[in-house]
Amino acid sequence: MISQLDKINEFIARLDTETLTVLNRISVEKIFKKGDFLLRQDEVCKKSFWVVKGTARKYYLNDGKEITTELYFDNDIAISFDSYCLQKPSREFIQVLTDTTISQTDFSSFQTAKQQFPKLAILDLMMTEYYAMWLEDRLFQFHTMDATSRYSKLIQDHPYIVQNIPLTFIASYLGVSLETLSRIRAKK
Repeated sequence: MISQLDKINEFIARLDTETLTVLNRISVEKIFKKGDFLLRQDEVCKKSFWVVKGTARKYYLNDGKEITTELYFDNDIAISFDSYCLQKPSREFIQVLTDTTISQTDFSSFQTAKQQFPKLAILDLMMTEYYAMWLEDRLFQFHTMDATSRYSKLIQDHPYIVQNIPLTFIASYLGVSLETLSRIRAKK
């Protein structure tokens, strides 16, 4: 079965030269060092971030405590969705956890390009669908799997995660305390 990511890649491969040239002109690949921020709370998310290689996380502060809501790996879209779409201040931070290669696309340039090149509007919709499916899967896991099962799936999908991401971030992402995560890991 073809995945949404495969569909996106096939669509991009079939873009005409002019559209592809414009897309490449408004998208910049950049390397961020471990700990760098792609977005800080109260900034407007003026770029979409495609993780080419590396890991990042999205989090917010609640009573001074960092709550990790999303972890991003290769081929994930890192974005504060409402900040990006509405061009309003973000409630979240997006921070890289390893040296990470990002393809970033400027919001304003992309909006202008979509008006001139309708295939980019289709690409935008496909990317939005990809993000929505990813988010829906995350919610499904949260509501149908216990913490041990969520941890097992995370390790199965990203076996190197424990070497790259602090356990406090993983525990927060799974919605458990660090002590509970330690018990889950001890049983494995």
